Amino acid sequence: MTHRILILGGTTEARQLAGKLAVRAAVTLSLAGRTESPVAQGVPVRSGGFGGAEGLAAYLREASTDLLIDATHPYAARISANAAQAARLTGVPILALRRPGWKPVEGDCWTLVDTTGDAVRALGPAPRRAFLALGRQEVAAFEAAPRHHYLIRSVDPVEPKLAVPDATYLLARGPFGEAEERVLLERHRIDVVVSKNSGGAATYGKIAAARALGIDVVMVRRPDLPDVPSAETVDELAAMVDHFVEPAAERGV
Repeated sequence: MTHRILILGGTTEARQLAGKLAVRAAVTLSLAGRTESPVAQGVPVRSGGFGGAEGLAAYLREASTDLLIDATHPYAARISANAAQAARLTGVPILALRRPGWKPVEGDCWTLVDTTGDAVRALGPAPRRAFLALGRQEVAAFEAAPRHHYLIRSVDPVEPKLAVPDATYLLARGPFGEAEERVLLERHRIDVVVSKNSGGAATYGKIAAARALGIDVVMVRRPDLPDVPSAETVDELAAMVDHFVEPAAERGV
């Protein structure tokens, strides 16, 4: 029996997991469609939203899905909530890949905030040179503080551009190492980095570079996510899936 697995993706780990599982199950990877030119995924891809929890539940039924995996970004709280609800509605088992967040170490100067709006206010009243290491959907909030200079890096162009007098835009796709991030921060004379606590190694370079240069970091805390069975790494979750897809007889049950 070939198990059908739907992975809600958009992260590097989701792509890696899909590749691992494709040799033992029929895997479909779902992308939200926010990135205009996503990297090749190596498995069948479904792009676009489902229409909330009910829409996802309908898809799970129609596709005869045996297992749902939430491997979305740690800040995709609404998608994660919809996934957990759809699993409850359909009885389809759900697993989650939850990459651990970064933790401050000696030398870090973090200001922790709950939302992007809080991050805008945390920049303070005096003009600063801020590197916005956020998704392009979030940067518009900084129009509320036009006194600052903004360096904005994104995979796809920010359209429309921010209605602020001083902003620089860079198009780039990670991973980004500490050495190159340090060069970037120094070249643009950045004095504060605004970041989500995405976790993982691919984008940690800016945090390490900020620490080395004594630059402040405004860190947006992670949202609360549903309590579902989860693993922190691709290998750990693949092992959980292996246990799920193996016939009971092979497990000695």
